[in-house]
Parts: sequence; structure tokens; C-alpha cells
Amino acid sequence: MCGIVGYVGDKESAPILVSGLKKLEYRGYDSAGVAVVGRNQLNVVRATGKLRNLENRVVAEPPAGTIGIGHTRWATHGRPSDENAHPHAYRGVAVVHNGIIENHLALKEELGGSGHVFSSETDSEVFAHLIADEQERGLELKDAVRAAVARVRGTYALAVVCAQDPSRIVCTKDASPMVLGLSVGQNFLASDVPALLEHTRDFVYMEEGDLAVLTAEKVEIFDREGRPANRPTRRIDWTPVMAEKGGHKHFMHKEIHEQPRAVADTIRGRVLLSEGDVHLEGFGFTPEQVRAITKVTVVACGTSYHAGLAGKLMIESLARIPVEVELASEFRYRDPIVEPTHLCVAISQSGETADTLAAIKEARARGALAMSICNVIGSAITRETAFSLITNAGPEIGVASTKAFTTQLVALYLLGVKLGRLRGRLTVREAQRRLTHLTEIPKLMEAVLRSEGAVKRIAQAFQAAQGFLFLGRGPMHSVAMEGALKLKEISYIHAEGYAGGEMKHGPIALIDDKLPVVVIAPRDPQIAYEKILGNIEEVRTRGGKVIAVLEEGDEQVRKLADHAIVVPPAPALLAPVVATVPLQMLAYHVADLRGNDVDQPRNLAKSVTVE
Repeated sequence: MCGIVGYVGDKESAPILVSGLKKLEYRGYDSAGVAVVGRNQLNVVRATGKLRNLENRVVAEPPAGTIGIGHTRWATHGRPSDENAHPHAYRGVAVVHNGIIENHLALKEELGGSGHVFSSETDSEVFAHLIADEQERGLELKDAVRAAVARVRGTYALAVVCAQDPSRIVCTKDASPMVLGLSVGQNFLASDVPALLEHTRDFVYMEEGDLAVLTAEKVEIFDREGRPANRPTRRIDWTPVMAEKGGHKHFMHKEIHEQPRAVADTIRGRVLLSEGDVHLEGFGFTPEQVRAITKVTVVACGTSYHAGLAGKLMIESLARIPVEVELASEFRYRDPIVEPTHLCVAISQSGETADTLAAIKEARARGALAMSICNVIGSAITRETAFSLITNAGPEIGVASTKAFTTQLVALYLLGVKLGRLRGRLTVREAQRRLTHLTEIPKLMEAVLRSEGAVKRIAQAFQAAQGFLFLGRGPMHSVAMEGALKLKEISYIHAEGYAGGEMKHGPIALIDDKLPVVVIAPRDPQIAYEKILGNIEEVRTRGGKVIAVLEEGDEQVRKLADHAIVVPPAPALLAPVVATVPLQMLAYHVADLRGNDVDQPRNLAKSVTVE
């Protein structure tokens, strides 16, 4: 997601800021900019597209000054443009912001009523206006930032410079990352360590609610209540490549561990608990159009297809609309039945998947309403559809998708609730209950990640296996398919994912004492718990080795399984988001133990742009 850098010292800041932003390119962006303070003047330079566009502008007209902030933006509010790029400035105050201001519309209306004129479509510009207002009331920059943050509802990593206070940067964070880099005669801030490693190896990780004041000579940190806070300084000895991976051995491992944050970013700003509704920016379908929908068709490939299978159950349950899930590579070659009352949903991580792009074009040509679920704003599929639900997962470098899948599941759930409310199938109270469960999912995912040691031990036991069978019922069928796909993609072990009820119809012939069978067995009647117990017994009877993904406290399954991976309980429709994580870790560790190139498995590409 977006990247932030800041510098205060005795050197020209612009080259340092641009260099830092380059180190954050792996996070993804669609525009970039810097704000530099020199001689009590504020100079802002911004550009859309690649960082070289910004760099060319900075070289052509260097903004002079030894204090500044920079930003790479991945659009959430407002299209990619010079005007919407950060930093945003107002009356000598410049800000860069990662996160979402949930009440930005109300704040814009209030500020507009007192004469403020906004120059962008973003939520982030609100911070510049609020801080300038507080300064005009006599507050110094630190207190003005704290007062502005108190009026905002949402999340932020925020850095601020001011022409009237040219010796300091003020920054603060809540639910978005921010680190401080310490050196002699100069200090730094960034959203991630790689931006600063060429200048310092000493870092302070800010905690939630912290506010810091940086000058060339010192860094002061205050907690949420405004009291001075001592945060430990950590010495980072990563290589530049290790830094981009956040200290993880592989990008895939890093991205597995980013999923609680990625899912939270997918949810953030969209869940309206008080109204029992979902806000989807750009959702242009009228209530009449939604009520007239007679069928939803999901078109996707690979991991996104598996997400669609889980999404089918979500949308049918929440909105009571029939859903078909189609392999995009087959859709346009079979003369599909498409009508104007159909909604076609294209799912693609990159937004450039050739088969999915062709399928959604075919659906549109035949008269369907068209929307997409995607991770990349401005990609081909988002341009082809009337509405795009952006997952906000951030860049996914590892070829095998992880956070793309779980954020797609969450996006489909949000869509299901939205359609259910518009069609009158979900009451306010029921929607509130469902959405409350959704907001709890990131914490459940964090709990699963803490079980990685147990998963790695299982991987060690089965790294030499010749094949795996994955079984799940109901929503867990798609999880079984995705678990098998992850394993085969990066470990090169043959694996199959099956619905539990299909085991007797062929796969049971494969079971012997050499076959590990992964059974996803949450204790929920909607997932046919009693039936999955029967599957486990059938595997045991034939000597198969049972690896069970089971809920906390389920001693019945634990006693039947040879190996257990424990996950916290979750509602049936959301359980796939939680149960997928240990299967990703299992695939990762098996592949790593076998010495494979986890991030770039053989024969695979990250974005399949040819049919």
C-alpha cells in the first residue's frame, strides 16, 4: 500500500525523499510526490505514474530545503491524478497520509461551510485543512496535529510539515505502520524500514496513538494521552533484499503474515455498523437494478475461481440470488446464456488476467451488468467494468496468491451484504450481526498465525510425500481446493481438493498409509460436521494419515487425527478466510523444506496475460 518518507537534517531533502520512495516501490503506487520546506516556503512537487516522472520534475526544478516529506499513493479515494497525489497542502501546511478517514465527507462539508476550498477528491486533504485551522486558533504544530486527529474517525499514518515552523516534522499513527530512523544531525521517518537503510540502522517503531516530533537534533515521542513516551531503539542488520521482505525469508511468507492487515484494509471504511450497511465507493447500480437481478455469474481463474466458489455461498445466503461460478477460460467459448438482468462479477488479483478480461467483455456485450473485484486500480478489468470493488491487499510479489485470496473472500462477503440490504433480504439487525462478525476476522487470523510452529512440524513430517488429498464440505470445499492448489504450485507435490461427499466416488481408492489427507473440519452444522467426521473415519480405516484443521476445544476430531492444526471458531460463511491461512503456511513450509524457489515457482507467472 502507500509509502511515506520524511527527512530533517542539514542536507537537501528532495533527493533523500525520492531515494526513499524508490525503496518503497515494492508496496505499489499510482502517483508520488514530495513537500519540501526551505526559507519559510513550502514547495510541493507531484506526478502520476512511475517515480521517474516525479524524479524528472524534481531534477528539472529542485525544491530547496533540508526538511521534507514524500509519499507514494495507491488510490482509495479519487482517481490517480496530480491533484489527488500526496502531499496535500493548505495555507502552508503539507501532509502525507496512509489510511482512511471514514468521516471525511462530513468534515469536508463542515469545513466547506466555513470557507475552505478543496483541491482534490481525496479524504487525506482534510488533514491539511484541519491542521491549518487549529494553527490559526493559536496552536503550535504538534498540538494542532493532535487536535486534528481527534476530529477524525478512521486510520492513519500521518506526517506533517509547515512553512511557518520550518525546523520540524510531526508524525502520528493509528493502525497504519510508521517507523522512525535515528542518526547524528539528521532524523527520518518512513512507513517501512527499507526506505531508510542507506542512512541508518537504528529504528524506533511507533505504537498505536503515538505522536512524534522530529528535528535534526532529536526525536520526541508522546503517547495517546500526550505524555512523553520512551520507545526502544532497535538495530536493524537486514540486507536491502531482506528489508523489502520485512525480515521474512520469502515474500510469500511475508504476505501470509500481512493478511490480518490486508483484510482489515479491505473492510476499513466500508462497514457501517450503526446503519447495518456497506459503503462501496463508486457502486453505481440503482436499488431498482439490484432488485431486478435474477442471476449472478462469477468469472475467474485459479485462486480467484476458488474465491468465487466460496462467494457463491455468501451471495446466495446473504442476498438470495442464484449464483453460477464459471472458469473464465471456458465462459466465452460455450455460448453462455446472459441476460440484462444478470450481474457478471469478474475476479482477478492483477486485473490483467486475459481469460477473465475476455469473459467480462463477452458478458457486457451480451447485456449483463458488469463489476469486478480486483487489487489494482486502473487495471484493464477495472476499466472494463462499471464498478470495481478494490481489495486494498497491497502488492503481492509471491507468485502463489495468499492475501489476494483472503481479501477477495472478504470483498465477496461485503458485496453479499450490500446486495442483501438493497434487495430487502437482510434486516438492519441481521446485517449488523453479520458485519460485526466480519470485523472480528483479522484478530482470528492473527491467532492462526501464532500456530505456525505446529504447522511447520507437520510440514517436516510430510515434506517427502508424493501426494496429498484435501477434503472439505460446504464453504470448506473451496478451501480444500485452494489448499491443494497452493501445495502443488510451490512444492510440486501432486494434490487434489475434493468435497468430502465425493470421496467415495473415486478418491478413496488413493488412500493408503503413505497418503496424507488434510481435512478441514470446523465444528459447525452448516459445514456438515457429522459428515466430515465420517470422512475422517473412512481415511483412518484405510491407513491414511489425517491432518485435521479443527476448532479450539474440539477433542472429538483431535482424537481421530494424527496431526492437528487448531483455529478459532468463525461463522460458516467467514470460516474460509480463517481456515485458509494454515493451509498456506503448510504449503509454504513444505516447499521451503524441499528447497524450492517459493516466490517464483517453475512454469508460473504472477499475471497470466495471454490465453
